[in-house]
Amino acid sequence: MPARRCAGRWASLLTALFFLGVAQAQSDARLEACGGCHGTDGNSSMAGVPSLAGQPRIFLENQLVLIREGLRGTELMQKLMQGVSDREIVAISAHYAKQVPHPAPPPPDPALARRGREIAGAHRCGTCHLSDYRGQQQIPRLAGQREDYLYDSMLSFRDNPRPGGDTIMSAALYGLKDDELRAMAHFLAHRQ
Repeated sequence: MPARRCAGRWASLLTALFFLGVAQAQSDARLEACGGCHGTDGNSSMAGVPSLAGQPRIFLENQLVLIREGLRGTELMQKLMQGVSDREIVAISAHYAKQVPHPAPPPPDPALARRGREIAGAHRCGTCHLSDYRGQQQIPRLAGQREDYLYDSMLSFRDNPRPGGDTIMSAALYGLKDDELRAMAHFLAHRQ
């Protein structure tokens, strides 16, 4: 009798290991697909594509669910996320949250960065995104994000709030001029 129990436990363990291996292979394939645009380490080198490295895990999870459900993101991203399980979303998010973000290569334009820092301070961006702009919980990291992506995102929040977007951001950016948004994007992209 004990031998049968032992054999049954081994069979259960082997089955579990098999399915964990399949889940890991699926997760690895998803990460490889993500890395094609967002960078294998989460630091994007493609214009208009955000870096995911160092983003808060909860923020990434929320965004991936919104994309999977067709509430935001590009058509390509929505197609890539179709059928992705919550478990995979959690694994993908955890992976990218652990990666180290690489800010824009120095040197920043000192005058433009100073102006961006002043505007961000005056508009209290550090209240939600934290004083070092690393983000928290469901609030994205801005420090070290691609400058072009930051600028385009801020324009979008200001000019045409998107489905699944945060209305607080639309209000926070209301009235800012394009050159002010450029200065903030420059300042934030060069922060560690």
